[in-house]
Amino acid sequence: MEKALRQQPSNCLKVVLFGPESTGKTTLAQQLARHYNTIWVPEYAREYLQNKWNNERKTCEPKDLLPIAKGQIALENKLAQKTDSVLICDTDLLETKVYSEEYYSGTCDPLIEKYAIENSYDLYFLTYIDIPWEADDLRDRPNERIEMFNSFKKALEKYNKPFVVLKGSKKERMEEAVKQINLLMLK
Repeated sequence: MEKALRQQPSNCLKVVLFGPESTGKTTLAQQLARHYNTIWVPEYAREYLQNKWNNERKTCEPKDLLPIAKGQIALENKLAQKTDSVLICDTDLLETKVYSEEYYSGTCDPLIEKYAIENSYDLYFLTYIDIPWEADDLRDRPNERIEMFNSFKKALEKYNKPFVVLKGSKKERMEEAVKQINLLMLK
């Protein structure tokens, strides 16, 4: 079980897009992957939960979080083997942990929590809420954006994760992200 949540060794930099719903993470992940001619790891939860919604008209429940976490890490591990430059991750287990705690009375599966803290990334891009919120089948907190942003920021600070807040237009965010990734590549 634990092996399913552990990152496998890889030879690439790993960057995570991190933050509340509808803050431009997926768009930026795709743009960065194109810019660096590399691979991006989609958010497994979106596919998993969209299928659940389409088939059962049910939203996320606590029992869904472990399969989501396993699916996310399996996808990341698979795609990390296909690049030796930079891997752009649309999410990680720490994001799953934050959502779990926010939606389910401060609780998180202990295994998800363990690997959310242990798994390692070179940099997090915390996306701010200054992009207009867009509704879809899975998004449900348009009026709690600042509270959610603060929860994500607190998690990064609590676990001493390296992060940069991205604000502004898509162009400004892209420029800042490229600048930060280029600095990592020089190390």
